[in-house]
Amino acid sequence: MNHEKNIIELKDITVRFDGETVLDDLNLSIRDGEFVTLLGSSGCGKTTTLRIIAGFLEPDEGEVFFDSKNMNGVPAHKREVNTIFQRYALFPHYNVFENVAYGLRVRRTPEAEIRERVHEMLTLVNLDGFAKRSVSKLSGGQQQRVAIARALVLKPKVLLLDEPLSALDLKLRKDMQNELRNIQKALGITFVFVTHDQEEALSMSDTIVVMNEGKVQQIGSPIDIYNEPQNAFVADFIGESNILDGVMKEDYKASFSGKTFQCLDKGFAPGEAVDVVVRPEDVDIVDPGKGMLKGIVTSVTFRGVHFEIIVDIGGFKWMIQTTDFHPEGAEVGLIIEPDAIHVMKKSKYSGMFGDYSTFSDEMDEMNAPPEDEDDE
Repeated sequence: MNHEKNIIELKDITVRFDGETVLDDLNLSIRDGEFVTLLGSSGCGKTTTLRIIAGFLEPDEGEVFFDSKNMNGVPAHKREVNTIFQRYALFPHYNVFENVAYGLRVRRTPEAEIRERVHEMLTLVNLDGFAKRSVSKLSGGQQQRVAIARALVLKPKVLLLDEPLSALDLKLRKDMQNELRNIQKALGITFVFVTHDQEEALSMSDTIVVMNEGKVQQIGSPIDIYNEPQNAFVADFIGESNILDGVMKEDYKASFSGKTFQCLDKGFAPGEAVDVVVRPEDVDIVDPGKGMLKGIVTSVTFRGVHFEIIVDIGGFKWMIQTTDFHPEGAEVGLIIEPDAIHVMKKSKYSGMFGDYSTFSDEMDEMNAPPEDEDDE
C-alpha cells in the first residue's frame, strides 16, 4: 500500500445527458488507501463521478486511469472496484452467508476458501453468528453490514459507496460512520464515498472533494476545507458561515461592515473586492462599548450545547454561536480576532450566501416580493 501513489486518476472528464453538461472538465486524483468523500447537493455530479470510476458510464470526453492504466471502454466487471448503493440489493431468499459468498461462487472459488473468507468478513462487520440468519429478518443496519461484507469479500482495490447510510436513523448512521472508517483503516482499501451530508464528510474522510454544478470547487482535508474555504459556495456548504462583502485595503487589513480589521491574509491587490468569511463560533459577544462592531439581537435559538444568536448589524444578519445567553432586542458588541477572518477571492457565488435573515434559499424565494405580471 503506497499512500503516495495515485490509484485512480480522472483527467478532463466531461459527461453530458441530453445536451446538459453534468460533469464539466473534471480532474481528480485519488491516492491508494485513501478515504475520499465526494460531497455536494443532489445534481452536483458526485454520483456520476462514482459511476465513471465504476465503469457503469463512459465519459463523453476525458480519460480514466487505474494504476496508470487507461480504463476507457473497460466494463465494470473487469475493474477491481466494487460498489455499495443506497439500496443494498441483497438476495432476500438467501441467508447472510450465501449473500456474502455470492461473488466468490460466481468466481468458482473453492468451498473451503469461501467459508474462511466469508467468516473473516462477517467478523470484520460485527456479524459473527449471523451466517444462517435470513437477510429479510435483519434490521437496516445489519443489512448494511451484509452489503459491506459482500462487497469486501471480493478484495476490491477500490470500494465505491453511494450514500450508503442515508436510509439509517441518526444514531445508527454515526455508529456506521465509525465502523466504515475502522474497516477502511483495517483493510487499507481505497474508499470513495458519496454524500450530501457535510458532517458525515468531515468526520470520516482523509480528503473531501466539494462539488457543485459538475465542477470540483475544492479538494482538501476536512480541516482545510472548513478553515480555508476557497469560495463562498464551499464556505456556505460546509458548516455555517457569515459571508460579507469586503475590501482588502492592503496585506493583513480587510474592511467589511464599515470597519477595518487586522487579518492574516495577504497577496490581494490593494483595494480588491473580496468575500470575507467569519465562522459563527469565532465571534465573541461583549458589551456594546467594547465591541469592534455593534448590533441588535433579533433572534435566539437554544441548540443544546450553545445558543444560536442572530445579530443585525447595519441590516446584515450575523449568526453567532455562544454558550452565553443574550436576550432578543439586546444591543451587543462583537469582537473578531485576526485569525477568525478568512478572505476569499470573489467568485460566481459571491453575494449568494452568508446572511442569516433566513436559513434556506427556498424561504428567501417564498418571501421575495411577487413579480409583476406585466414583465413576462
